[in-house]
Amino acid sequence: MSLALTIFTIVHVTISLIGIFSGFVVLAGLLTARRFDGWTAIFLTSTVLTSVTGFFFPVHHFMPSHGVGILSLLVLSISLYARYGRNLAGHWRWGYVVTTMLAFYFNVFVFVLVAQLFAKVPALKALAPTQTEPPFGITQLAVLLIFVALTIAATRRFHTASASAPILRPAVTSA
Repeated sequence: MSLALTIFTIVHVTISLIGIFSGFVVLAGLLTARRFDGWTAIFLTSTVLTSVTGFFFPVHHFMPSHGVGILSLLVLSISLYARYGRNLAGHWRWGYVVTTMLAFYFNVFVFVLVAQLFAKVPALKALAPTQTEPPFGITQLAVLLIFVALTIAATRRFHTASASAPILRPAVTSA
C-alpha cells in the first residue's frame, strides 16, 4: 500500500471512529430527551465524511459498501434537513431520530465496527472468513435488533419529552 493510501485510510478510519463515538453520545441524548447540539453536529459531519471518503478508495467495481454509502448519504440528507432545515418541528422530530439512528447503524455495522472486526480480528475472521457464515449473520441480526429497539426507545423518549421543550434560536435584533 502506498504512503498516500495508508494516510488516507488512517484519516478515513479516524473520521469513522469519531462518528461512532459521537453517535453514542447523540444516542444517549435522544434516549434522555436532550439535544446535544455540538455532538450532533460532530456526528452528522463525521458520518457524512465517512460515507464520502469511502468512495475515494481505489476499487474497480461497485461493492456493497458503496451501496450502503449511498443509502447513508440519502438518510443523512433527511436527518440534516429535519434537524437544521425544519428545526425538528412536528413529524420532522421523529424523522430526525429515525434517520439519525439509521445513519448510526450504517456506520456501526458497515463502515467500521462489526464488518471491520470480522475482517481484521483473526478469531472473528476464522469464524466468518467470507462474512457469509452464520456467526456473521447472527451478529448482523443481533446488531440490527439492538438498533431497532434503541430507535423505538429514542423516538418515543425524544419525541414526547422534547415536543413541549422550546427550540432555542438565536435572538434577532433589528438595527
